[in-house]
Amino acid sequence: MWDTCPVNIQVELPTELAERVETIQKTDPEFMSKIILYGLTRRTLYQHLRNNNELADGDHTAARAPS
Repeated sequence: MWDTCPVNIQVELPTELAERVETIQKTDPEFMSKIILYGLTRRTLYQHLRNNNELADGDHTAARAPS
């Protein structure tokens, strides 16, 4: 699919959630990788769409401005 490399991420989570994440990490590390990839992909797409929308809004504003 694509080249990958390991990344160590350290985050502060509520204790109960941290325990669940550690359990999942130990039992199914591929699942955790997929969750993080999914989240980062959603964030990237959201930012891309938001930026495109802001650019489009700027174009409409410029078109409406009196000459």
